[in-house]
Amino acid sequence: MARRSVAAMCIGPLALLLPALAGCMIAEAPVPPQATVTPAAQWRTGGVGAAGGQAVSPAPISPRWWRAYGDPVLSSLVEQALLNNNDIAIAAARVREAEATERQARAQLFPTVNAGATAAHSRSLGVLGSPTVSSNAEPQLQAAWQVDLFGRLADLRGAARARYLASQAARDAAALSVAAAIASGYITLRSLDARLDVARATLVARASALRLARSRADAGYTSQLELSQAEAEYAATAQIVPQVERSIASQENALSVLTGEPPHAIARGARLDALTLPAIPAGFPSELLRRRPDILQAELLLAASDRNLSSQRKGFLPNVQLTGTGGILFVEGLSDPVTLFSAGASVLAPIFEGGRIRAGADAAAAQRDQAAFSYRGTVLTAFQEVENALAALDRLTGESAQVLARRDALAQTLRHASNRYQAGYSDYLTQLDAQRGLLDAELALVQNRSDRLIASVTLYRALGGGWAGPEISGTQATDDR
Repeated sequence: MARRSVAAMCIGPLALLLPALAGCMIAEAPVPPQATVTPAAQWRTGGVGAAGGQAVSPAPISPRWWRAYGDPVLSSLVEQALLNNNDIAIAAARVREAEATERQARAQLFPTVNAGATAAHSRSLGVLGSPTVSSNAEPQLQAAWQVDLFGRLADLRGAARARYLASQAARDAAALSVAAAIASGYITLRSLDARLDVARATLVARASALRLARSRADAGYTSQLELSQAEAEYAATAQIVPQVERSIASQENALSVLTGEPPHAIARGARLDALTLPAIPAGFPSELLRRRPDILQAELLLAASDRNLSSQRKGFLPNVQLTGTGGILFVEGLSDPVTLFSAGASVLAPIFEGGRIRAGADAAAAQRDQAAFSYRGTVLTAFQEVENALAALDRLTGESAQVLARRDALAQTLRHASNRYQAGYSDYLTQLDAQRGLLDAELALVQNRSDRLIASVTLYRALGGGWAGPEISGTQATDDR
C-alpha cells in the first residue's frame, strides 16, 4: 500500500499538468496535393491477341507465372534462381535486419528491470579511538518505465514495422525482377539457338550454290564474277555462325550467374517456336496498386515516414518517466535485514531548445513529402511499364503475320530464282538477292517471336507477376500498437 501511495502522490500533480501541455504540439502538415495519383479507368491498349493474333479472354496471374510458357527447363531455372540468387539473398538479409529493428522499437514500450548488488567490508576508527569492523550487502532491483501517454513511442514502433513490411516487399520485388530476368534471358538464349539454326541451314544452301557456281564457271557457262559473288556470300554467311555462338556463350554465362552458379552450359528445353505465348493477364489500373511489390514498398515507406512525422510532432509534449528501486540491506550485527525501496515519477517538458524540435519535425515533414512523391512516381512508372508492354504485344502480334508472309514470299522467290539460274534464264545476282532476302526474313521471324515472348514476360513483371502484397494499406499495417 505504501508504494502505491507514493506513486499516486507523484503522478497525481502530473495528471493535472499534462492536458495543458498537450496543446503545445504543432499542427500536422498535410500531404502535398500534387503527390496524389488517380488510376485510369482502363488501359490505353486493348484487344491484344495471343499467338497467331487470335483474341483471348483475360487470364489471372499465377504466382508461378513462368510455367505458362510450357518449358520445364525454364521453370527449373527460375526456381533455382529464386533459391540461390545473390540479390534475393541480400534482400532477405535486409528483411531480417528490419525485423530486428522493429523488435527494438517495440521493446521501448515496456519497462526495463535491472538487478544489482553491492557489498562492502570496512574497518574504521571509532569515536573512542577503537577500531570498528563492519560488513553489509545490498541486493536490489531497479525498474524504469517511460510512459507513452501521447503515443510517441508507438509511432516509432509503427514506423519501424512499416519499414519491416517494406523490406519484405523489396524482397518480393527483387524476386520478381530475377524471375523476369531469367525468363527473358532464357527466351533470348533460345532465340540465339534459332538464329544459329537458320545460319547453319543457310550456310548449307550457300555451299550448294557455291558448288553449282564453281562447276558452271569451270565448264565456262558463267564468268568468274559469279563464282566470286558466290564465294563472298558463303563467307558472309559463315561469319554469322561464330558471332551467334559467341553470343550464346555470353548468354549462358549470364544465366548461370543469375542462378547463383559459376558460368556453365545451360540445358535446353522447348524450341523457340514451341514455347507457349501465354494469354494476356487480366488486370485494371487500380488492381496494379495491389499487385506490384514495389508499389507496396513505396506505400509502406510513406506510412513509415508519416508515423515518424507524428513522433517528431509529439516531441513538443512532456516526457513522463516512472522509476522505482527495491532491495534488502544486510548489515553485520543486525539480526533482521532492512527492506529498502523508492518510487518516483518525473516529467520533462521542453520550454526552450533553440528550435531543435521544430526543425526535426520540419525535416520529418519534408521526408514524408519525399516519400509521397516517390510513391506517386512509382505508380506512374508502373502504369507506363504496363502500357509499354501492352503496346509492344499489340504491335508485335500484328506484325507477326506480315513477317511470316514476307518469309513465305521470299522462299518462293528464291525457289523460282534458283530454277531460272540453273536453267540459264537469269543471272546469279537475282538468286543472290533472293538468298539474302530470305535470310533476313528468317532472322526477322525469329526476332519477332522472341520479342513477343519477351514482351509477355515484361507484361507479367509490370503487372506484379503474382506477388500480391497484404490486402491492407500501409497505414493499417502499421497501426499495430
